[in-house]
Amino acid sequence: MTTILVADDDADIRDLVSFKLEQAGYRVVAVGDGVQALDAVRAELPDLAVLDLMMPGLSGLDVCAQIRREPASATLPVIMLTARVQEQDVATGFATGADDYVTKPFSPRELLSRVQAVLARVPVAATAP
Repeated sequence: MTTILVADDDADIRDLVSFKLEQAGYRVVAVGDGVQALDAVRAELPDLAVLDLMMPGLSGLDVCAQIRREPASATLPVIMLTARVQEQDVATGFATGADDYVTKPFSPRELLSRVQAVLARVPVAATAP
């Protein structure tokens, strides 16, 4: 089963995203900050990470950069989910290594479509959930 890490410090958004992904058949590991996100990636490499940009401790950008630096997780697909909508913010997200960038407020259906599209580009996860 495809596992997706959801890291967002807003419990309501974290719960909504987790519910939508679980409803679609994914296994979800949900955490509330960047440090927990990195710990989760290191403990059990998920198939994809959905990271809030602005989290306490480590930001989503910090987490993404660290994921890219570590050989075990360097190719882990990352989707940024954030309220930061300025062109520079989006460019920074992609420059840090994000595979996609979804802005808040967001449509849960669109996020699910983007998750499926990113996973479809990854040969190992293409056949899951």
